[in-house]
Amino acid sequence: MKLQRKNRLRALSLGAVAVTGALALTACGSDDNGGGGSASGNPSTSAQASSIKCDNAKGQLLADGSSAQKNAIDAWVKSFSQACGVQINYKGGGSGAGVTAFTQGQVAFAGSDSPLKPEEVTASKQICKGGQGIDLPMVGGPIAIGYNVPGVDNLVLDAPTLAKIFDSKITKWNDPAIAALNKGVKLPDLKIQAFHRSDESGTTDNFTKYLIATTPDNWKYSGGKAWQAKGGQSAPQSAGVAQQVKQTSGAIGYFELSYVKDGLKAVSINTGASKPVAPSSESATADIAAAQVVGTGKDLSLKLDYKTKAEGAYPITLVTYEIACDKGNKADTLPATKAFLRYIASEDGQKILPSIGYAPVPADIISKVRTTIEGLS
Repeated sequence: MKLQRKNRLRALSLGAVAVTGALALTACGSDDNGGGGSASGNPSTSAQASSIKCDNAKGQLLADGSSAQKNAIDAWVKSFSQACGVQINYKGGGSGAGVTAFTQGQVAFAGSDSPLKPEEVTASKQICKGGQGIDLPMVGGPIAIGYNVPGVDNLVLDAPTLAKIFDSKITKWNDPAIAALNKGVKLPDLKIQAFHRSDESGTTDNFTKYLIATTPDNWKYSGGKAWQAKGGQSAPQSAGVAQQVKQTSGAIGYFELSYVKDGLKAVSINTGASKPVAPSSESATADIAAAQVVGTGKDLSLKLDYKTKAEGAYPITLVTYEIACDKGNKADTLPATKAFLRYIASEDGQKILPSIGYAPVPADIISKVRTTIEGLS
């Protein structure tokens, strides 16, 4: 059975970046390569850029939203701009800011770690003439629980303990509940400094959905993009929370895995499987592969399994959606929007994600995304 599980997880990881031959990308012609400049002399970057289909993409795109996906967007923009000469300004101000900017017609597309709410879909119809905003799952990834506890290199927590830490019910790192999950680990008598997002965040929404689903007795809040628990400290965007955890002894916070660097460490989660699961591209893909498409029409929003106990599946995951109009996109930005979305949903676009701490969207879901992108108008 272990061998079967291992092979199945390996197949999920490989399948997440599969692409049909009918959607194979063609190289840009010389007319498509505008003034994007040479991002670097890196051959892999050049090869990536040469496979991007620019079509009639031109000009500039403004976008805003999820800070969790910003490292992925930055990598994609580098290759796309080099190939097509289109300038893309993605602010990464958080999911709430992105959705607001989209429904107010300020951006060509937005990024959000939570699907559009019914009232946001209604608002989008004022911008998407004859259509509405739709959710296109594009970036998967684990929400890492980063920590800064001197002398502790491997830390295991579970849902009840996390809930009590972020609700200020557990306040010391040597608390018996933490010690019970980390036998043999010398935990310091150090105050816990829990950091959460100060801005409206899809990462907050997904993290609290995990707590609500798995330990409702210990997390009594309703969830959503705004942090509701009392106590703790806050910082804006994923980068801000990660920076505070990095520089504060005894700190803990939540952010996308690509921000776990420069000495930060990530918690492994006790899910009830045979061993704790660390956040990784593979462990997130294993969880996302079980997601169900619950959107209607062209909307492809997903329902994630936060309560998974599958071997090797990391339960605190998110999927970032790119939000665009299915119909009624602005004529001056539509070609560039479609070309960029087509590239990031392509095999080339998706396959860079594991190298920067993200998880590709599983093959059966991303194939639907590609079809939907081609129909944007």
